[in-house]
Amino acid sequence: MNLTLRIWRQRSSEQAGAMTTYEVRDISPDMSFLEMLDVLNEELILRGEDPVAFDHDCREGICGACGMVINGQAHGPERTTTCQLHMRHFQDGDTIDVEPWRAAAFPVVRDLVVDRSAFDRVIGAGGYITAPTGSAPEAHATPVPKEAADTAFEHAECIGCGACVAACPNGSAMLFTSAKVVHLNSLPQGAPERESRVLGMVAAMDEQGFGGCTNTGECATACPKGIPLPSIAAMNREYLRALRKGAPGRV
Repeated sequence: MNLTLRIWRQRSSEQAGAMTTYEVRDISPDMSFLEMLDVLNEELILRGEDPVAFDHDCREGICGACGMVINGQAHGPERTTTCQLHMRHFQDGDTIDVEPWRAAAFPVVRDLVVDRSAFDRVIGAGGYITAPTGSAPEAHATPVPKEAADTAFEHAECIGCGACVAACPNGSAMLFTSAKVVHLNSLPQGAPERESRVLGMVAAMDEQGFGGCTNTGECATACPKGIPLPSIAAMNREYLRALRKGAPGRV
């Protein structure tokens, strides 16, 4: 496959960026998108040019490190992580636009790399449970109803890649935050911080500059792990419940 790539290049957050055009040839359709970028970077290095910077780690669709907007879609044309997107989903001769996540809360660090530490601060505002020190409790010491366990497992699938924010026209992090809130609030172990957790995480989300949710649904469509859109409604119910109980806003 021979392809034309138009890639966003930006040396730092303080400098302006622009789309730069590259040609890549003899790309195997069995390559992943990141492997294709590796081929481009090898060519750039041999020419004495700076390689394209992009995030990656496990390359198995687990860690959520990789992330870029491909032809206007978060992670590209398939509902998967960028590292699991293969070149067979493109045609010989295609022109492919590659950009970083576009959101005020995700400033560009370099090229396709963005700073997603805002997610860490949202989690730090309440994404934990109280756990006493000492030896591990018996496996069945705290019974968990199957429905609650299924809900918790479904929302624990979130890998924090940021595709939901990149896909949202408002740059909202409601799907990410709701996944963390519903995951822990569904379990009896999460009960002690139930109210303060949702108030604290929502407040932190707003402080980080994420946009508001208008229920366009693009977040759930782009999510590679299938976090369901009703999670947002579930978090909103938790939030109203906490307000009625008068819980403190931060933990």
